[in-house]
Formats: sequence, C-alpha cells, structure tokens
Amino acid sequence: MSRSPQRAPHDVVYAHVDGRLGCRPAFVSVIIPTWNGARHLPVCLEALRRQTLPAWEVIVVDNASTDETHALVARDFPEVRLIALPVNKRFAGACNAGIRASRGEFVALLNNDTEADPRWLEHVVATFDAHPDAGFVASKLRLFDQRDRLHSAGDCYSRRGVPGNRGVWQVDDGRFDTEYVFGACGAASVYRRAMLDQIGLLDEAFEFSCEDVDLSWRAQLAGYKCAFAHDAIVYHKVSATGGGVVNSYYDGRNFIWLLAKDVPSDILRPNFSKVIAEQWRITRDALRAWRGQAARNRLKGQLAGILGIPRMLSRRRAVQRTRIIDHAELAGLLDE
Repeated sequence: MSRSPQRAPHDVVYAHVDGRLGCRPAFVSVIIPTWNGARHLPVCLEALRRQTLPAWEVIVVDNASTDETHALVARDFPEVRLIALPVNKRFAGACNAGIRASRGEFVALLNNDTEADPRWLEHVVATFDAHPDAGFVASKLRLFDQRDRLHSAGDCYSRRGVPGNRGVWQVDDGRFDTEYVFGACGAASVYRRAMLDQIGLLDEAFEFSCEDVDLSWRAQLAGYKCAFAHDAIVYHKVSATGGGVVNSYYDGRNFIWLLAKDVPSDILRPNFSKVIAEQWRITRDALRAWRGQAARNRLKGQLAGILGIPRMLSRRRAVQRTRIIDHAELAGLLDE
C-alpha cells in the first residue's frame, strides 16, 4: 500500500510545448550543506542560477567553516541565504537546520561539490507532478569528470544489509532509467515537505553516512514511493569535501545501525545468514588490509555499530509502527 500525497495549491501545472515542459514556478527550497567548501560553491551556485525552473530559495548551511565561505556567498551570491552554524553538525545536522529554516513545498538536498544541469529542477518537479504517490524523488548523478558515467541512478538496498548506488561507475546508456527506486542519494535528493512533516527529518545520529538511506527506509515503510527523475541530471565530484578514510568508520557503524533500526523482521529473518556473511566479509577484508587507515576505521565503525544497537532498537519501535507497506511490495524493492 502506498500513500498519495494531496496536491498542494501551488503545485506545478505542466504542458508540453515544442518538446519542452511549460510550467509556472514551483516552490522548491534547495539546501546546500558545506564545510570548508568555498572552492566548490561557485560552480554549484552558478548552476542553480541557470535553472530553467528557478529555485524559490537557496540556503547554504555552513558547518563552522574556517575558509572564505561566508565572504564568498555574501559577495558573489547575494540571493543565497547563509545559515552559519557555530559548530560542525555534519551533513545530517546541517541539512536539518536548512530544512527547518526553509519554506518550500519541495525540499532539495544538494552537495556543494555538484553542478546541476539547467533543467534539473524542472525535471524533478515534473516527476513529482507525474507521480502523486511519490514522497521523494531521486536525481540522476553522473561523475563530474566523466560525464557519461553514473555515480547514482538512485539508491538500492540489498537483502545482505548493504546500501548502494544503482549503476555506479557504469556508462549511462539508459538501462537504469526505471520509474521507481528504493531511495534517493542525498547528494541530490528532493522531498515533499508533507512527507518530512510526517516521518521526520534526517537522523542526526548517522552524521554523514547512510542518513539518506535511513530516511528512504522510513519513507518506504510509511508508504511513500521514490520516483526516479532520469532526466534530472546532476554532476558530482564524489567525496570531494568528505568521505574516504573518515567515511569508512561511519559506513562500518551505520550499515549495522540501519539493520537495527529500519529493516523489518519479515525481511531480516529469512536473510539473516546473508547479513551475517556480509558483515563477516567486511571484517575479513578490513583485517587483510589492516595496515591501511581506512580498513582500521571500518573495523572501529563495526564495533561502534554493535555497541550502538540498543540505541537503535529504542528507535526501531517508533519506525516500525509507521509501516503500512506490505511484505511483497517491500521485498520487491530490495536487491539480492
């Protein structure tokens, strides 16, 4: 069972004219979290200026940067609202601060190391209009420096308990252009505010890994579908301002937290042996690469994930109570 969100009075009305979408403005808030990312922001913000469907508001949320972010935004992008956080609240905390300050009917999260195609927002909002049962939309992310290759054609989640990016590193030849996907990669994801009002914002405990996957799980359980806007293209530098060695710890921890918090028992039980085997594979590979800092961080993350299971189980009850999707539909969303 899936929800069909009620149409807001100011939703976009479309008509196809000469192969293009004609529309009146939509109320889209774009939230860009950043930390010492001044070198990336000009490309990102200039691309938003070129949108055929302009954002209603653009909000940059600064995670206590020490570079020239504030001066850059004030000098070169006066139309952008800057929220300066006193401490670094990571990706999830910064995004939540921006969402709470925003006013749009649709809320877009956009990494600072991206360049959106001029028709990105136009196609995103058209996808919402065409899919009233969708609570959120996944953009198509391509690699910034190899623009024919994918970074993400939407998020996937396997029965082994591992999230992933559909089509990652592959040539974008259209094979991944499905109508619906499991979830939206947080580098360029767009949500109906009505859905966020119901299921809540990003879980800040996840910090900056899998917080988008957790939100996708909560949305799917509550009956909101994720539509894939395959024409809504965003080019991504991929972990240019974070990730790598540091992210290994959070991946190791948060993969386990997703299992403890979000994955329902009727999915987890029949696949439990696969989940354990996958965690052991991750552990074994990290032990073999013990000399590398990323491998050691992954092991530390797994340990932190296990120790944090009681914390996630306390949240699990509330999440599972929201479930309205049936087993067959949910199982059909998962990869092997």
